[in-house]
This record gives sequence, structure tokens and C-alpha cells, in this order.
Amino acid sequence: MIPTNHGPWTEDDCLALGETDDRIELLDGSLYVSPSPCVRHQFFANGLAGLLDGPAEAEALYVLGPINLRLRPGRILIPDLVITSPIDFDAVVAPAEATRLVCEITSPSNEAHDKVLKMHYYAEAGIPWYLLVEHKTATLRLFRLDGRTYAPHAVAEPGEVLRLGEPVAVTIRPEDLLP
Repeated sequence: MIPTNHGPWTEDDCLALGETDDRIELLDGSLYVSPSPCVRHQFFANGLAGLLDGPAEAEALYVLGPINLRLRPGRILIPDLVITSPIDFDAVVAPAEATRLVCEITSPSNEAHDKVLKMHYYAEAGIPWYLLVEHKTATLRLFRLDGRTYAPHAVAEPGEVLRLGEPVAVTIRPEDLLP
């Protein structure tokens, strides 16, 4: 149970909640709480991590997720997966500056959150690549940072192929991520 807080939440307040089965994100003084994702969501995340691990390792990068990602002071999100340059593995939060790609897998209850709000916050933080996986269709949408917003870079539906050249070179077939 999340304790009552009558003022804005700070990073210290948020992180003092400790580990939980819920995802607790800090958005400018407010908490956004969501339950653990469904099995299909986990299947996508595990499949992507498996496909990205080898190519990331070859580039001295790391595939992690979900982690506390500090986009700026007072704004900590928990993406489904990230590719980072080397970071402090004992830190409670990872810095956005080390993040090369962030991935969100939509859920029926949070589609707008991932497609609009989080996408905006990740772009504002300067993360170069944003990969969005649509829960219902397994469509992969890759966005490239263009200034302070993301521009569509590539799309792949089941039966098609998504090719990444940055931050890692990998080919992803959406149907390989389906249960």
C-alpha cells in the first residue's frame, strides 16, 4: 500500500517506498502507479532482451529492464527495456544521459501513457531512440530523436522486418516476439 502524502512527492519519498510488485513512477511531484504487466507484455520484453543482448554486448552496451530511469530531477520512469552505455550497477536509478534506446510495450490500460506522455518525456530527456511495441498487434514502431521530439524512423508489423543500425545492429521480426 502506498502511504498518504499530502505534499508533492520527492525522489527520496518515491525511492523510500522500496521494491514492490507495482511500478511506481515519479512525474514532477506525483506518483503514477501501475500493476505488473500481463504475460504477453512479459513475453515481448523477454524476447526483445534476448534479441538485443548479443548485439549490445558487441558494442559494449547493456540491455536492462525494467529499471528506474531518471529523466531529470523529480522525474523517474520505469521503461520496459533500455539499452545503456556502462552505468553504475549498484545505483538505484540510471541516468537518461547513458540511455541510448528506450522501449515501451503498450498495455490496454496505458496505451496513451506510452504513446504520448512517456514518448514526450523521453524525447525531452534527449534519449536518441524510442521503440514502441504495440501490445495488441505486435507492431514495432521505431522513432529517432529529431531536436526535442521523436520522428518516425521505421515500422514493422508481423510478416515484416525491423532493422536497427543504431545503437545496435539487429533485425527483429515481430512474429518472433509473439507467444
